[in-house]
Amino acid sequence: MKSETIELLSNRELDKMRQAGRLAAELLNHLEPMVKPGVSTLEINDEAERWTLAHKAKSAPLGYKGFPKSLCTSINEVVCHGIPSAKQVLKEGDIINIDVTPLVDGYHGDTSKTFFVGKPSPTAKKLVEVTLECLNRGIAEVKPGARIGDIGAAIQEYAEGEGFSVVRNFAGHGVHRIFHTAPEILHYGRRGTGKRLRPGMVFTIEPMINEGTWEVEVLDDGWTAITLDRKLSAQFEHTVAVTEEGVEILTQA
Repeated sequence: MKSETIELLSNRELDKMRQAGRLAAELLNHLEPMVKPGVSTLEINDEAERWTLAHKAKSAPLGYKGFPKSLCTSINEVVCHGIPSAKQVLKEGDIINIDVTPLVDGYHGDTSKTFFVGKPSPTAKKLVEVTLECLNRGIAEVKPGARIGDIGAAIQEYAEGEGFSVVRNFAGHGVHRIFHTAPEILHYGRRGTGKRLRPGMVFTIEPMINEGTWEVEVLDDGWTAITLDRKLSAQFEHTVAVTEEGVEILTQA
């Protein structure tokens, strides 16, 4: 994915990440009222772009390795990297993950959330609730001296215990001035494995949890990843910093 060198951020850099993270959280909050039947994902994208520019930031996904839009919109069986489109209109009962990354003064604030469109099915409701709890349990493992494998183990144990599966094709990642860098944060694994966490590390935890199989396929557009069995997928993401005391969530409003 990237360089294997894990950068430890200074207090000044962490302040920059807090600014970017706060703006990312505010952007998701701003977009939430648009998540309703009849709204296209392109409308959500365009409002995100307008709002981001108005706040003197840039949309990091736009043009990143050729990605054509300002954010990712992943509906129902789409696991991640869904491309906003005028033809893709939200309907009652959908679930949609919106993944935003504003670039503020050279630093990336990366966060995502899965929203309900109207009233969800019982299965969708449980999947989304379990996915959010997976994120929270992963974050709870973060502290100096813990290992990266502890994060994935906590997520996998809970997701599989609830009857769901953990996507293995995509991972969390280091993030700061670089969008995707070391360390890689797998959302499955064994406790006591992987690199030790140290204060100053900043990375995303972004579990993708599937209703059925964990396996995915990427569509011909080269971006959109969908579940192999076309069952539902949900995701939540925060950017976190390892602190002397434990963990700080940077992408909170």
